[in-house]
Amino acid sequence: MAYILIDGYNLIGTAHQDLEKERGKLIEDLSKYSNKTGHDITVVFDGWKNGMGAETNMMIGGVKVIYSRLAEKADRVIMRIISSGHKAWIVVSSDREIADFARSKGASPVTSDEFQYKLYSPFEAAEDSEEEPVEEDDEEMDIKPVRMKGNPWKLSKKEKMKLRTLKKL
Repeated sequence: MAYILIDGYNLIGTAHQDLEKERGKLIEDLSKYSNKTGHDITVVFDGWKNGMGAETNMMIGGVKVIYSRLAEKADRVIMRIISSGHKAWIVVSSDREIADFARSKGASPVTSDEFQYKLYSPFEAAEDSEEEPVEEDDEEMDIKPVRMKGNPWKLSKKEKMKLRTLKKL
């Protein structure tokens, strides 16, 4: 079991016609994912523009949902949770500040795209039907080599940690 902390609006974006509907769909998808994997999931949404005076916490379908209080961004709530907790969090956000902070506190950051791929993986159906998933060519995935110092055949510590984290999901 993993403890997953998600920046909600970073995962779904904010450019939707019906933001409440998108939040509900995300929470429903996270609930299904949690039930399937056994992971403990917490999702944090911004309430800083039109939230309540106090932070709001609730459980919906086995997912802990937190809305930050008025005048507080979800980023601050996420950082507070990472700092105060004794859990080995996997933090889902494409925000570099959150990823760097999570890494500095011993948590494992994962980008929203990487988590979405796991959440909505096309291989889920293949695993259920016991068929072998079709592997994609590197050209189709548009992988670009990164120039770095050291042995080009070894992964960096950061990349190794990310691979270990993604395997947990």
